[in-house]
Amino acid sequence: MIRVSANYLEVLSEWRRDFHRYPEPGWLEFCTTSKIADLLEAWGYSVYVGKELITGERMGLPNQESIMSFFEQAKNLGANEKWLAKMAGGYTGALAILDTGKPGPNVLFRVDIDALPILESTNESHVPQQLDFRSLNEGYMHACGHDSHAAIGLGLAEHIMQHRDRLQGTIKILFQPAEEGVRGAASLVSSDFFNNIDYFFALHIGTGVEQGVFVAGTDGFLATSKYDVIFKGIASHAGAFPEQGKNALLASAQATLALHALPSHSDGSSRINVGMLNAGAGRNIIAPNARMQLELRGETTEINAFYESQMRNILEGIATMYDIEVHYEKVGSAISVPSNRQLAEKLAKVAKALNIPTLEYQYFNAGSEDATYLMEKVQSSGGLATYSIIGTDLAAGHHNECFDIREEDMLPAIEIWLNMLLHLSEE
Repeated sequence: MIRVSANYLEVLSEWRRDFHRYPEPGWLEFCTTSKIADLLEAWGYSVYVGKELITGERMGLPNQESIMSFFEQAKNLGANEKWLAKMAGGYTGALAILDTGKPGPNVLFRVDIDALPILESTNESHVPQQLDFRSLNEGYMHACGHDSHAAIGLGLAEHIMQHRDRLQGTIKILFQPAEEGVRGAASLVSSDFFNNIDYFFALHIGTGVEQGVFVAGTDGFLATSKYDVIFKGIASHAGAFPEQGKNALLASAQATLALHALPSHSDGSSRINVGMLNAGAGRNIIAPNARMQLELRGETTEINAFYESQMRNILEGIATMYDIEVHYEKVGSAISVPSNRQLAEKLAKVAKALNIPTLEYQYFNAGSEDATYLMEKVQSSGGLATYSIIGTDLAAGHHNECFDIREEDMLPAIEIWLNMLLHLSEE
């Protein structure tokens, strides 16, 4: 078994803290992608960026002002013009490919790289504040560990090159954009780069798993759909001519109540949440507009689809009732796909051989993950896919302003994946 030197943590921490210092949300990871692509190319990988990977429609694309702002910031920070040209317009993310020239499996590893729209804590007890790697992009933060995922991906890539003579087949490492809001994978999955994958691996750090414990395979990620909704009515003087108005505020409020009144599903867990609702122009004006952000989740893809249908019925029915217009757009999506137990078992054996405390399989009935699109594609063509968890001590929960990880826990993730790759090459 190959071990990763404890001294290598200095390299991983430097990468992770740099990513943490310059967080970029989904479809805006210009600087992050450029840094990653520079390293991968220097190590000898074939590197593909942005438009070379993204073949489908992008969901939840930021406005043009945000795209240009982050693009110019990346230029000012010295991002490589070669990569920036391929990312213009918000086409981010990178894929590294190593063809060993020897027959063997086609293996894909996936890590995500985007940040969240969260203002990071300035509390002196917050380690990034103490050690001066707190976010410099005010209002954005790596509050879910994707900075460490990107560092893990780079660490794996560097170690693969150090042991390439022992490897067979083709190895791909995807640094995926826009996982938050489950927006990125659906636009990538149709790319030919991800055809005929024999083995697929993805992971997450934290998620409540005890520090030092590795979960080789998971199930239970909820299928989900995220929607932005616009209600359009007609403004009118609320005192003089209320009957001439068409009230978008009341329609949106009625829709919110109706959505939250939908019954739970008999076939499994479900979630419905209207998380944002803004409406109206003033106290004496019949509200001519309203904006809503909502999400649906289901234990299975079928349950989620059922609630999507119900949502459409409610929105369109209430629009008719209030004689207003309603427009809705899907801005994020993920499906429910279990890990292959046989691959999780192989991965667990590797982890145990490294003396890492390991759970072979665990069920999570909580959040959602768009890596499931890639998992489904691999499994539908006869390949095996698994999603793993690396436990760590968290300073605060995911998506919290005080979120932080124990950096030492990045090392075993690299060890497990590297030795798994060697095992697959030797089979």
